[in-house]
Amino acid sequence: MKIYWYEGSKNIIGNRVREARIKHTPPLTQENLSAKLELMNIKLDRISISRIESGDRFVSDYEVVAISKALNVTLDWLLLGR
Repeated sequence: MKIYWYEGSKNIIGNRVREARIKHTPPLTQENLSAKLELMNIKLDRISISRIESGDRFVSDYEVVAISKALNVTLDWLLLGR
């Protein structure tokens, strides 16, 4: 599978994942987010979350949905910022 880059990043949600994680009440570490996702049967370790936030990792559609739920943000906001 060929992974395409968009403006130097492999995903468009990384910055908003970081923002939502930090603004979450209480704020979540990457490790905490990983644990929340694991409870949802999504296996993303801390390093994978770090790579998503930095734009170095592609994010699948089911991971986007799970991250949205874990961070309690809408898909619209996570994907489009609105």
